[in-house]
Formats: sequence, C-alpha cells, structure tokens
Amino acid sequence: MANLGHCHSVAVVIPVYNGRESLESVVDSLQKFSLSTISPQGFSFNVIEIILVFDCGTDGSEVVLRTLEQKFNSVRIVWLTRNYGQHAATLAGMASTTAEWIITIDEDGQQNPDDIPRMLDIAQTHGAQLVYAKPNNKPPHGKLRNIASRMTKGPISRMLTGGEVQNFNSFRLILGETGRTLAAYVGHGVYLDVALHWIVRKSATCEVHLRDENRRHSGYNRKALMSHFWRLVLSSGTRLLRIASVAGVISFIVGVFSACVVVFGKLFFDYPVTGWASVFVALLLFGGSILLFIGIIAEYIGLLVRTSIGKPLYVIGSDPEKSTLGR
Repeated sequence: MANLGHCHSVAVVIPVYNGRESLESVVDSLQKFSLSTISPQGFSFNVIEIILVFDCGTDGSEVVLRTLEQKFNSVRIVWLTRNYGQHAATLAGMASTTAEWIITIDEDGQQNPDDIPRMLDIAQTHGAQLVYAKPNNKPPHGKLRNIASRMTKGPISRMLTGGEVQNFNSFRLILGETGRTLAAYVGHGVYLDVALHWIVRKSATCEVHLRDENRRHSGYNRKALMSHFWRLVLSSGTRLLRIASVAGVISFIVGVFSACVVVFGKLFFDYPVTGWASVFVALLLFGGSILLFIGIIAEYIGLLVRTSIGKPLYVIGSDPEKSTLGR
C-alpha cells in the first residue's frame, strides 16, 4: 500500500565517457522529477541529485558537464583521475550519493528516465533492494553484438555464474545504503552486477522499451566488450576452474579408454597402429586445452595479485580545468 506521507529521495548516477552528443538531453529529461512526483502505484519520490562521473573521455564531454552543473542545482560532477571503465565510474558515483535510492543509467539516451517511477513501484511492491530494467525490444546495436549479448546473459551466464546475473542491465534501481556499502568495499576487477548479488537479498525486473541512442557510435569497442565479459566470468567465482577440472578428468578418461582400445585391437585383432596425422591432431587438441586451462588459472592469479597489491578501483580528483587555472 502506498505511503503518501513519505517522499522517497532518488539519486541518479550517470557514468560519462563520450556523452557530448547525448548527455544534455538525458539530464534535461530527469528534471521533471526534481519536484515531488507520484508514481503509478502512488509512491511519492523526487530526484535530489544527479551524479555525473567523468571517466576521462575523448570527445569533450567535460565541457557539457560544466555547463550542466551551472544550469542545474541538482547536478554534481565526480572527476576521475583517468579512465577506469564504466563499472568503476558507476561505483564512484554510487559512493558519492546520499539519497534513499540510487538509479544508474547510461549517458547515450537509450534508456528512458520515464521508466524510473515504475521501477520504484516494483521495488516497493516486491520488497526488492535491486530492480533491473528488462528491455522488451532489441537494443539498437548491430545483430552480431545483440546475439553476443543474448548468449552472455543466457546460456553462458547460466553455465559460468549459475544464472545469478542473467537479468543484469546498466539501468538499475538500487537501495541507497546497499549501493554505498558495495562501493565502499568492492575490489578491483569485480563485475558490478555479480557483486550486487553477493549482498542483495531480493531483486526484481521491470519491463522497459529502449530508445535509439542519441550519439553516433557506441562507447564500447570489441576489445572493451571482451574485457567486460571476462570480468564477469572471473568475478563470478571458481566455476570456470571447476569446468577446467572436469574437462581434465574427462580428457584423462577418454585417453585411457582410447589406449585400451588400441592395445586390445593390436593384441587380439592385429589392428595396425598407424596414423601420424591423428596423433598430431590429438597432441594439438590436448596441448591447446592444457595451455587454455593454464591461462585461466593465470587470470585468476593475476586477479588475486591486483587485489593484494592494493591497486585502487578508482581515484577521484578535481576538475582538471580548475587545477590548471590554479597553477
């Protein structure tokens, strides 16, 4: 039942890399919620702060950020010292909030801020601390990227992460204290949505309709997308190592069985043991598998090393323009 006596405060966190063409329209569309607004289910809320996290992009977005900060009282800028990536920028923004609820949304205008009231309704009616947007249409990307995204969130997610984060989306509503607690302790190289599922008791989804992006090109290239995916795999636990162990056991059993067949055939049926090509194929197959599994183990060790040496997830600095003027 709606509690009209309580107005929920909401902070919106927007990681900004190359948002010069799209960011202003996203922030403008959030202004309607700066005053007390009633959601469809009758919950009162308002957006009290819009945190723009500058992740050291290359398209001059910092000029737009300064303009928006001067134009709107609710806008605050978090300046990162270098490019740390979307997840680190999102966490830096979450750590800088004070509101009861946190919304994370992209800079490209693809996600519609008008869906925020319905996401809050679902959080309240379902008792959820985390609500993901669930698009009911295909993202406005290429076919290859959409297929890869469905694979990542579908069978690959279920196999490697136990299906915990198959509904993940960068458009999220998070309980404020949960988001700030997470931002305070999450380590380097951890996938944000995996970390959220470590501490969230209950999550839900809200159907949304994606819009066309307001910028020409996506901020993610193939290398960045692969890095994004690999972070998801490594921070999801040791399931990949278990898969490697099972594959090793299966490979050993198949090898022993094949050897028995060859020896049995040679002793009792005078089976000719020939075929150097097949031997080389088997060596390449098993040798490649061994190198792959060693590489997986090395990635986990590298993740542990980066964590143990204290490499920061992000560092917040000051406006580079003001720093330059102060010299």
